[in-house]
Amino acid sequence: MVLDKFIPPFIEFVNKHFDSKEHLFIFIGRKNTQYEIQEYQNIIWIDKKTKVFSLLRYLYKADKIIIHGLWNRHFLKILYLNPWLLKKSYWIMWGGDFYFPEKQSWVKKQVIKKMGNFITYIEGDYELVKKWYKAEGNYYKCFMYPSNLYKDVSFDVEKKLNRNIIIQIGNSADPTNNHFEILEKLSKYRDENIKIYAPLSYGDIVYAEKVIKEGKKIFKDKFIPLTDFMQFDKYLEFLNNIDIAIFAHNRQQAMGNIITLLGLGKKVYMKSDITPWQMFNELGIKVFDVENIKLSLLDEKTKKENIEKIKIHFSEENLKKQLEEIFRS
Repeated sequence: MVLDKFIPPFIEFVNKHFDSKEHLFIFIGRKNTQYEIQEYQNIIWIDKKTKVFSLLRYLYKADKIIIHGLWNRHFLKILYLNPWLLKKSYWIMWGGDFYFPEKQSWVKKQVIKKMGNFITYIEGDYELVKKWYKAEGNYYKCFMYPSNLYKDVSFDVEKKLNRNIIIQIGNSADPTNNHFEILEKLSKYRDENIKIYAPLSYGDIVYAEKVIKEGKKIFKDKFIPLTDFMQFDKYLEFLNNIDIAIFAHNRQQAMGNIITLLGLGKKVYMKSDITPWQMFNELGIKVFDVENIKLSLLDEKTKKENIEKIKIHFSEENLKKQLEEIFRS
């Protein structure tokens, strides 16, 4: 794994619910303090490119190899040169590591094709790797990270007449958020009683500056960029005050944000031709098409139904069962 904000809570979850002696977490990359992580005894770091090949002794010894995103080209070479390891490998699919197959390296394509096991909670993504890469490995449904679970929180939302409609657009400063597309669609509401928040604390800094410039140009002080990283509790409080959230990604992305917002009873817009749209519809969870944005809020009946379905489906107990199936199978 590479250290990301999703990883520390995942390690804590596994060490809490399973025998820590049976699991070894290997980080590829330098230690950093951006994301706080406990110093568990079952964590090691391989922080130099030249040391990546020292992974081999761990990979050969392991009963199972669980790969958190296919990002590191040196690690991909190891898997390609040792194809027998792929039979016991379980790839947690992140989305950005396999979408747009025309941009992926030949080595990655071969690794995906021969991968033994695929982990995702969006079955449509598994169908895509079978279609794009001719993959034939086993499918395991798993929410993967605690960030994708229902959050049982309660904050007081400011209630007053004529309150601004609070809108969130995107979840990061990654161009795949398609902020400019959203801003254009919202521009007809520039004179309405709205506030637009754009989380831009991580990603492409240059892109973030362009988004801020365009947002301020259209909406003036109604556009509020969030450029400082928020602690988890503060970010949850921020999401709880959102009325409408708009995501224009062309693929599965920002799912932690989306699941949390739906579990808080918020109105969520997304593109209707991506795999999460299909998943939410199959679960009976109401999401809205980004091609038809309206400022109307979610009705109470739909809000309660969405919250209940997110709470039941994306539960901690379900994640525990899913991981147990992967670890014990």
